[in-house]
Amino acid sequence: MTIFLLIIHVLVCFFLICIVLLQSGKGAEMGAAFGGSSQTLFGSRGAATFLNKLTTVAAVLFMLTSLFLTMAQSKASSSIIKNIPSEQGTAAPQQLPAQPLSQQPAAK
Repeated sequence: MTIFLLIIHVLVCFFLICIVLLQSGKGAEMGAAFGGSSQTLFGSRGAATFLNKLTTVAAVLFMLTSLFLTMAQSKASSSIIKNIPSEQGTAAPQQLPAQPLSQQPAAK
């Protein structure tokens, strides 16, 4: 199941990249360069185009596949700490050697 989700995720990634690169940016028209863009009800670009809707669908699919892949990995993974035997898990702290007291010079 994880392999299938990963393949779908990669395909959606490439599809999303292609859709975004096909779209033209805001103000890409020649009239907008000279301040001739008109502000209408939907903005200067008009109503949402087919590419905008397709971008939204691809972005939602990308987020969903990311979420499902994360959930699948978190359920499948285990901690390495669980595999440590209990004898090795409780090691005694290392004892440091005693430090000699510093000798003060004798007063004359």
